[in-house]
Amino acid sequence: MQAEHSRSGEQGAAGLGAEGPGLHARPLGWLRVVLQVALKVAYPLMILCAWRWDSPRYIGAALFALLWLQRWAGTGTFAKSLRQLSATDWCVVGLLSCASAGIVLSGSELLLHLYPSFVNLGLLVAFSATLVRGPSMIEKFARMGNPELGAHAVRYTRRVTQMWCGFFILNGAFSAYTALFWTPAAWSLYNGAIAYGLIGVLLVGEIAWRYVAVLPRAARSEAA
Repeated sequence: MQAEHSRSGEQGAAGLGAEGPGLHARPLGWLRVVLQVALKVAYPLMILCAWRWDSPRYIGAALFALLWLQRWAGTGTFAKSLRQLSATDWCVVGLLSCASAGIVLSGSELLLHLYPSFVNLGLLVAFSATLVRGPSMIEKFARMGNPELGAHAVRYTRRVTQMWCGFFILNGAFSAYTALFWTPAAWSLYNGAIAYGLIGVLLVGEIAWRYVAVLPRAARSEAA
């Protein structure tokens, strides 16, 4: 009987030991997801509320901290950790670090208002660099869900990457215009809300076009 209880106790302990890592890993996984979502939402909220804060230096310091938190958590421009940053990634991080540090040192409201333009410039560099050396940025994202992409899909993802490069050029230029000529409240509204609404419209439009036109055309080509 004692031997049976001993075996039962050992089995119970083993079961707890097997379940333990999963029980600990699950909350950590949720915490990481929450952190990633919070860091993604923090930047537009910070820009949206920036016009209410009197000191650009504080906002610049917050932008600098947010930039490096995003790099550390792997949720920033390239969704990579610090150990995986390429030379291009480091150039973009350096550009935004210098911009945010410049805001802290100078206290310049104009430099703060130009920061979203620098973000668009960084995204343009990141996306366009993949067009030069390949694979394109959108192809990288597509291969996460489907590693085996055909030649037609590769060409399409390249065109979509080019489309996003065009968006970053136009959005960055208009963002600079808002920094120079709009009121702080209007600047915050566009760069913290409207610009992200436009990104959402572009995403939805691309997905709709893909399912309505691109995929049926590819299916007909394969059938032929």
